[in-house]
Amino acid sequence: MKQISILGCGWLGLPLAKSLLEKGFSINGSTTSVEKIAVLEKAGILPFQINLFEDRIEGNLDLFLSNSEVLIIDIPPKLRGNSNENFVQKINNLIPFIEKSSVEKVIFVSSTSVYSDTFSEASEALNVTEETKPNPDTESGKQLLEVEHLLQSNSNFKTTIVRFGGLIGEDRHPIKFLAGRKNIENPEGPINLIHQVDCIGIIETIIGLGQTQSDILNQNKVFNAVAPFHPTRKEYYTQKAIELNLPLPEFDESKISIGKTILSDKVEKVLNYEFKKKTL
Repeated sequence: MKQISILGCGWLGLPLAKSLLEKGFSINGSTTSVEKIAVLEKAGILPFQINLFEDRIEGNLDLFLSNSEVLIIDIPPKLRGNSNENFVQKINNLIPFIEKSSVEKVIFVSSTSVYSDTFSEASEALNVTEETKPNPDTESGKQLLEVEHLLQSNSNFKTTIVRFGGLIGEDRHPIKFLAGRKNIENPEGPINLIHQVDCIGIIETIIGLGQTQSDILNQNKVFNAVAPFHPTRKEYYTQKAIELNLPLPEFDESKISIGKTILSDKVEKVLNYEFKKKTL
């Protein structure tokens, strides 16, 4: 296996592609933007401009998937604000192309939003594992879960699901949006974040790099992927604001906090993966 196709070379997909290139893989990478084609080319990625719509697909998907054994799908549903796109239909349109391609294994980047929050005191917060029944509260979570089922029920290829928590990196941290804000909800809710370097490390381990079982991609598996670090939102974001010399966020203490603690024991035990960023 020397070629991998990455559908969605964005905040996570692009550095993942660069890391895989360094390890000897050739990468087909997609972007929706014509301006980003040159960025992918400069990185050594074979670029494709591909856009998924509910009623069609624009771009040469056949060539994008050609000769790749593994496809990584890293395109989140755009369901914020007034958007009401049918993400499930977009992926449904993609599946026939996967079926007729050389792709045998799919890695789908999902989210811990497929799990419901629990309405309880932080001390009684629900511990969530892969055995916990998903019951999403948001439209995004509902559509992600439906796509998970859609992919894993297809017998033409094997699908591994990775449910990432909140994504952070050197250039991306929620405190930048929360600093100075007032009446922030869920002060006692636990954080469930993961650093970009661990997102990349976990996906690479699933593909077969490092100390991993050789059959991971030959089974339909689901992995929660969240750093083993769960202070309360108030504790964590207050400390981050102090560290970065930002205005302190202010929290609404009048309501009971909701939240869940996502456990990633399966990543550590089955993949034998050790988090590089255990504290964030």
